[in-house]
Amino acid sequence: MSETRTLIEPRILSGFRDFLPREMLQRQKLMEIARRVYQSFGFAPIDTPTLEYLEILSGKGSEETDRQMYHFVDNGGRHVGMRFDLTVPLARFAAQHMHQLGTPFKRYHIAPVWRGEKPQDGRYREFVQCDFDTIGTRSLMADLEMILVIDQLLQAIGFQRFQLRINHRLLLNGLLAAKGLEAHSVGVLRGLDKLSKLGATVVRAELIDKVGLPVAVTDEILALAQASQTGLTSGDSAPLLELAQQAVGDHPLGCQGVAELRELLQSAYAAGVPRDRLVVDISIARGLDYYTGTIVETSLLDLPEIGSVCSGGRYDNLAGLYTKQDLPGVGASLGLDRLLAAMDKLGMIPDVSSPSQVLLAFFEPELQLNYLRLASQLRAAGINVEFYPEPAKLKKQLKYADLRHIPAVILIGSQEWEQQQATIKWLYRDQQVNVPLSETGSEICEYFVQELR
Repeated sequence: MSETRTLIEPRILSGFRDFLPREMLQRQKLMEIARRVYQSFGFAPIDTPTLEYLEILSGKGSEETDRQMYHFVDNGGRHVGMRFDLTVPLARFAAQHMHQLGTPFKRYHIAPVWRGEKPQDGRYREFVQCDFDTIGTRSLMADLEMILVIDQLLQAIGFQRFQLRINHRLLLNGLLAAKGLEAHSVGVLRGLDKLSKLGATVVRAELIDKVGLPVAVTDEILALAQASQTGLTSGDSAPLLELAQQAVGDHPLGCQGVAELRELLQSAYAAGVPRDRLVVDISIARGLDYYTGTIVETSLLDLPEIGSVCSGGRYDNLAGLYTKQDLPGVGASLGLDRLLAAMDKLGMIPDVSSPSQVLLAFFEPELQLNYLRLASQLRAAGINVEFYPEPAKLKKQLKYADLRHIPAVILIGSQEWEQQQATIKWLYRDQQVNVPLSETGSEICEYFVQELR
């Protein structure tokens, strides 16, 4: 008697995913768009290991990222961690290699990262980040370029209705310093970060009761936050910057923050970013532990609840943990998985599960060599063509193409081959055309090059 085998249940860990061809094709498309846009600004690709020494990663993001980090002791007794973002490994990379790369150094890095956070809509424990950064300059032009790259990237993906919200750490730090309240900066930033979710009343109580801010200062900060919301709606940040200037007075840090925000706005507008697309919002306070200047978040106006889909900022002190060399940095990250979740909700992902543009049907076994030659000619012309693997009825092959949303099917039987004419059936145009078929395949190749470009 044969032994009964217990089957293992096919399953995956919570927060992790398999990707079917439809999802993977779109992921690859977005990553290719990101590569193209990044490279158009002169950013060069790099890669770093999945695992780093734990001391490289711990304490570099926030208490939350430390809690979420996957870490363990490996077989060599080393304490190691899995990268939770691509910015901290970049700081280590820059400290280790900058002597041979020179500054400023512009890099992009597209790779998976891991965080043991609670899975939710658009948030997973394994996800891909698409980062770009400039290392080795404090020039505000690098901050401006970050904004321009994000603007170009979202447009290249296909979005028109989105908003870049910028802030500056020195603005609020300067305001608190002017009041002698520098020690409360982290608490204030954490409170403001909750403003959009909890509302002004709850945040006001937290700033007064938990953070310990005076009532007058709390109300002044919240007045700036409310002015931010008005600016977000109107697309005009000028009134907010005037209020901010009054609030910081002549404190040098606050004045610098306001001045840099004003210059960023003016420069971005001059570079073609619409005024209603780039606005100041002092309530954004991401990256509490390492951002030091400009901060940017990007929201989709048609799906604001998904959160920021591309965020970043300036982190002048991060690489100082690994080297005495002065290596200021600025950059941002496209949240690929969150953006894909948003695109799916907005109906922006095509229902395509094959990269094939053309299916070459297989009818006559004796024509197999002719089919193979034609398929090779089409591929040489840059056409993604799939040759059906075995002779089959037309209905079966058309069903195969339709299931994968392959737009065109080439039909060539013995009669068509004798007449040197191929029939092209377009599945979603309700169209059928005849194209001359020669030994070189030039006519049919030219036809598809024109139709599919």
